[in-house]
Amino acid sequence: MLAGVLMATVGCGPGGAAATPTIPTSPAAPTAPASSASSAAPASPATRAPAAAAASTTATVLAVGDIADCGSRGDDESAAITARLLKAAPRATILTLGDHAYPDGSTRAFRDCYQPSWGKFTPHVRPVPGNHDYGTRNAAGYFAYFGKAAGPRGKGYYSFNLGAWHVVALNSNCDEVGGCGPSSPQGRWLRADLAIHRSTCTLAYWHHPRFSSGEHGSDRDVSGFWSVLQAARADVVLGGHDHDYERFAPQGADGRAAATGIREFVVGTGGADQRDFAGREHNSQRRITGTDAVLQLRLTRAGYRWSLVGPGATSRPLDSGSGTCSKR
Repeated sequence: MLAGVLMATVGCGPGGAAATPTIPTSPAAPTAPASSASSAAPASPATRAPAAAAASTTATVLAVGDIADCGSRGDDESAAITARLLKAAPRATILTLGDHAYPDGSTRAFRDCYQPSWGKFTPHVRPVPGNHDYGTRNAAGYFAYFGKAAGPRGKGYYSFNLGAWHVVALNSNCDEVGGCGPSSPQGRWLRADLAIHRSTCTLAYWHHPRFSSGEHGSDRDVSGFWSVLQAARADVVLGGHDHDYERFAPQGADGRAAATGIREFVVGTGGADQRDFAGREHNSQRRITGTDAVLQLRLTRAGYRWSLVGPGATSRPLDSGSGTCSKR
């Protein structure tokens, strides 16, 4: 864990595992090709989806990205936090927000860097790929490791229902999947998927954040995702990529605060070396860097509650609050 915590707060807002996924195609069971960096088989590839959720309208989500680097053992801290949260909520679903195994997402990196600390959580994990996962051609190590849980090989976008919510996993490595715009294959799939779930609270997640005050900043390439989700009255978006934590007020695709907008959380606090903020984007409400942490979301029929949980079994959340679902 990096020393120190830097926080900035501006007008803080108010205060289970996945069912069978809906995916754009029905792929055959994936094989496990060798990555470009190593011919070794992955240490423990996913062979099953997260454990079936109880018949409940309430669900728990744990979310974090930018996780394991053999040159830094920060992922041990995030794994300890996740294990503690899973003990209290054993049916929780873990949404990993990309960049699982630095530096290149190779089979060897997953085996030697990710597996020792995070491999035990595999039955709970629903991943999305990050740019470092694509450091190996076609993200071969990523798709081999997570198997069916990662969605169709070569696409990596899929959806599933969780409690009273619909959850959409998207691939923000736009050049690798034919684009991220509304008219791209992924964009057309997203519109069709959301149309089937018009009356359901919605959470979406991908790697590159649309809005961010971090070193990489806001990514306009994924603005098409935001536009489609806003039109469908989605509620929450999660991202990683910047190695910090940031919470935004609900906002529209144009970056203006809006009661009917989407709230975004950037949670790149999974273990990779953290960085200072480059500034402050509009509508940024909370910014934290310098400590590993995991975001816990409690999803109910009426809305959601969030807690950013850091190290220490008795520590208070680093950030917390609640929001309502736009369709309730």
